[in-house]
Amino acid sequence: MNQLLRIAAVQCDVAIGRPDANLEAMAGLASEAAAQGAQLVVFPECVVTGYCFDSVAEARALAEPVPGPATQRLHEVCSKLGLYIVAGLLERDGERLYNACVLVGPGGLVGSYRKLHLPYLGVDRFATPGDRPPSVWEIATAAGPLRLGMNICYDASFPESARVMALAGADLVVLPTNWPPGAQCTAEHVLNTRALENHIYYLAANRVGHERGFTFIGRSRICDPHGRTLQAAGTEPCTLCAEIDPQLARNKHIVRVPGKHEIHRFRDRRPEMYGLIVQPRQE
Repeated sequence: MNQLLRIAAVQCDVAIGRPDANLEAMAGLASEAAAQGAQLVVFPECVVTGYCFDSVAEARALAEPVPGPATQRLHEVCSKLGLYIVAGLLERDGERLYNACVLVGPGGLVGSYRKLHLPYLGVDRFATPGDRPPSVWEIATAAGPLRLGMNICYDASFPESARVMALAGADLVVLPTNWPPGAQCTAEHVLNTRALENHIYYLAANRVGHERGFTFIGRSRICDPHGRTLQAAGTEPCTLCAEIDPQLARNKHIVRVPGKHEIHRFRDRRPEMYGLIVQPRQE
């Protein structure tokens, strides 16, 4: 029988402009998740820095290279607890500013992702769009290997991104996010759809609280490859935990009635008919 892997989505408030305080709070929350058996802990978008910056200069002052001080602190936490963490931060690369997230484990930085799709909101008004395609990283856990992909917030509204990672072998896509009012439908329906259409696990970790006139709606969620909700949060701080079986996500052949009702999420695709999707965008 396959060993199940316990994952966690942390729904928390964030103190804008106070990375040291946020990292300290994250260490405590990660410890609590580890006590519940979690081997992967996912935090919200920009959890290290906050999100609602008023200028690029203000945001850049809190951005850092990857790897950098924040990834080093997260490495210390992961090494102590024996788990992996995904967390959002602001990345500085020369003059460019990215809304990014990092995957860190007991051995240090595993990978990073730069948000591809930028709404006109918060720090994304000043950020550079991500310049690297979505990737998949394999991490070693006590329950066996897990293939993980990362998106950030608005990326979930673009199905191509999750599909690319699923085709690259992702068992799980995680979404650090900062959903404001207006994103309720995304929280309640889009995540389950991304999971169902790719036959993967999907986890979203949203923040709560208030920041410079914006309220964040919570509603973090973990979905299974059949599109079912495993765990869902309300609007208060909490940690969602769920057990997942990566092998379930890897078997895209779904047999409902043998020989009479069978589908295959990947073999049934018709990519030769999807040309418009990969044509350059029209301004």
